[in-house]
Amino acid sequence: MGHATHEVKVHDGLISYPNDPQFGKASPGKVGMWLFLGTDAMSFSGFLIAYAVLRATKDWPNPVEALGGVHLSGIMTFILICSSVSMVMSIDACKRRARQEMLNWLLATIVGGAIFLGIQAYEYYHLMDAMGMTFSTYAHGNNLFSSTFFSITGFHGLHVLSGVLYLCYMYKQALDGRFDKGDYGQLEIAGLFWHFVDLVWILVFTFIYLL
Repeated sequence: MGHATHEVKVHDGLISYPNDPQFGKASPGKVGMWLFLGTDAMSFSGFLIAYAVLRATKDWPNPVEALGGVHLSGIMTFILICSSVSMVMSIDACKRRARQEMLNWLLATIVGGAIFLGIQAYEYYHLMDAMGMTFSTYAHGNNLFSSTFFSITGFHGLHVLSGVLYLCYMYKQALDGRFDKGDYGQLEIAGLFWHFVDLVWILVFTFIYLL
């Protein structure tokens, strides 16, 4: 019996992949993003494991008291969860070739990420001004607490900023008609990164603000 083969045609240096669902799931872009997220997850794991080890040291403060409660971080968590939903809706609209709906949901995702960064900047200002926390000092407890807090949340904030810029580029592509024919592959790859950022924040929120 013969074996089915996949043909890959090359036109002007661009590779056109066959319209095969199984082949599409393993597209180079998606595989590359999964590999990147896998290595990135190890970095976050190292930060969180270090935090778990260091919190056993003497004079480790109660995070809820040291950080002035969980109200701001709770709002930040809610915003990121909503932005994940809007990202899914944007990709779904792209599949249905609903251009304006796709643009609206994608813009909502970008705005959600920007609001998250704004609240985080306000939180940093408050902690430095009212609580005496800097990257290397903490007026009311162990300096290691402030160092790990700013390292982990700052590293995640950098990912959110990268994600917002990435989605802004996707929005520009969408405005230019890149996804008008329902070609949602690039949006889906961007969505993978954004969902990863959201998932990591839930872990950070749990480990640092709640436990």
